[in-house]
Amino acid sequence: MQRSRIAVTGASGLIGGTLVRSLRADGHEVVRLVRRAPRAADEVRWDPARQYVDVAGLAGCDAVVHLAGAGVGDHRWTEAYRKEIRDSRVLGTAAIAEAVASLDVPPRVLVSGSGVSYYGDTGGRAVDESAPPGDGFLSDVCVEWEEATAAAQEAGVRTAVVRTGLVVARQGGAWGRMFPLFKAGLGGRLGSGRQYWSFISLHDTVAALRHILDTESLSGPVNLTAPEPVTNREATAAMGRVLRRPAPFAVPAPALRVVLGGLADDVLSSGRVLPAALLGSGFSFAFPRIDDAVRAALD
Repeated sequence: MQRSRIAVTGASGLIGGTLVRSLRADGHEVVRLVRRAPRAADEVRWDPARQYVDVAGLAGCDAVVHLAGAGVGDHRWTEAYRKEIRDSRVLGTAAIAEAVASLDVPPRVLVSGSGVSYYGDTGGRAVDESAPPGDGFLSDVCVEWEEATAAAQEAGVRTAVVRTGLVVARQGGAWGRMFPLFKAGLGGRLGSGRQYWSFISLHDTVAALRHILDTESLSGPVNLTAPEPVTNREATAAMGRVLRRPAPFAVPAPALRVVLGGLADDVLSSGRVLPAALLGSGFSFAFPRIDDAVRAALD
């Protein structure tokens, strides 16, 4: 991509913050959407709950990357927090899509977040972007989340929804919480350990987002997962090998449900998700295997 003006929501998060640094390092102008009064020239106000966006701040943007949403694992899933998970994604995405569509000169591309939870529990069955949605709360949220991009699509903006897997990183996300446990020798499998985890390194996540921005043929759903999903048992073994720590423990499913509530079902479900769209468009993974991804997270 030539030097461009790119707007990013979720810029303070793990993926968004890394993406912003990567884009700026290559000379791109980045506009960060924030929920408070702007404090810097590169900030634009928005309020997803009120579906408000300062549209003037998006003028001249070549691309918009929308990654904001309440953390799925940040709180127990009370009814109130389920609503926050859903509304932060659906209302926020609708606001961004409508703002993009309202511009006299809209951006070339909108890349909007989603998750591999779209597919539900796939067991040992491998799925790609052609698979239908699954069942359950997070699957339903993902369906609504993706549908909320409709205004941008109808305005003729190339729109890609990125169904992101478990990002292997020390700095945040679900994997970030596991690193201290494994370093202390307290790591272990969750439940039976037979459930598939579709992972992706943080490096490859950002590289894939930039690849989508640059690749005109990519639109619709794009899975952001490594090409070789692993079971939770295999992920546990890899963490132990790379960190050189024993991983003898196992947390039974009933205990997870007591501690995590509704989130436990997502942790225990199996998602064997393949990145067919990325591979078909020529994307090359730097860290395709779990051991490589864990090592990369330590650098």
